[in-house]
Amino acid sequence: MEFIIICGVALIASGLTLFSGFGLGTILMPAFILFFPVDTAIALTAVVHLLNNLLKLILLGRQAHWPVVIKFGIPAFVTAFIGARVLFALETVDPLWTYELAGQTLEVTTVKLVLAGVIIGFVGLELWPTFQRIQFPIQYLPLGGLLSGFFGGLSGHQGALRSMFLLKCGLNKEAYIATGVIIACLVDFSRIFVYWGYLKASNYQAYAELMVSAVLFAFAGVFIGTRLLGKVTMKTVQLIVSIMLVVIAVLLGLGLV
Repeated sequence: MEFIIICGVALIASGLTLFSGFGLGTILMPAFILFFPVDTAIALTAVVHLLNNLLKLILLGRQAHWPVVIKFGIPAFVTAFIGARVLFALETVDPLWTYELAGQTLEVTTVKLVLAGVIIGFVGLELWPTFQRIQFPIQYLPLGGLLSGFFGGLSGHQGALRSMFLLKCGLNKEAYIATGVIIACLVDFSRIFVYWGYLKASNYQAYAELMVSAVLFAFAGVFIGTRLLGKVTMKTVQLIVSIMLVVIAVLLGLGLV
């Protein structure tokens, strides 16, 4: 079942990211959470996210604007490591409370509440029209890197904040995409460095086939999305994805997943 759902979500999510404004990790991570603990789910999502970005890096990396990569990407690399460490520190906190539902004992944990809050917060920002128009001056690039990297390490949510700061850099479309891809790869490398120890402890070899399948389906989703989703309005896709993410966040916060 996890193969069907995760690979299916990877296929659909990678196509939706072309139109919805949400990143692959934002949409794919909740699918992993249905089957794995929060820390493992975020770590596995990061692996798929990194491999997907490495493909983009090979195709587009030559057009990156390196001064922006350095000013934004280096601080992001540092705080992604910190955010990842915070994630696993929260995982060790005892459950806040437990309750009974349909004969099952459910736990509400700090890490799930924090993650639910982050998901709902970023969904709200994506749907808030004013947020779409916010652009920070170039001199705030290091601050943007610090914030984007931290949330990237904590939950994988990095794209929305990154866009707010990069849009003011005067980059053309190709340079903007390539620069964002390299920064995303830096964040992924940093957080996976932390996640790797936990993946090894959780017998990551057992997930290898699932990882390869998810990556291949994500690649296929990009190919299909460019051809089949053109007739769907961005606003419609964004609204559907937002509702799905909020539902997952609520279930997560209640300890139901």
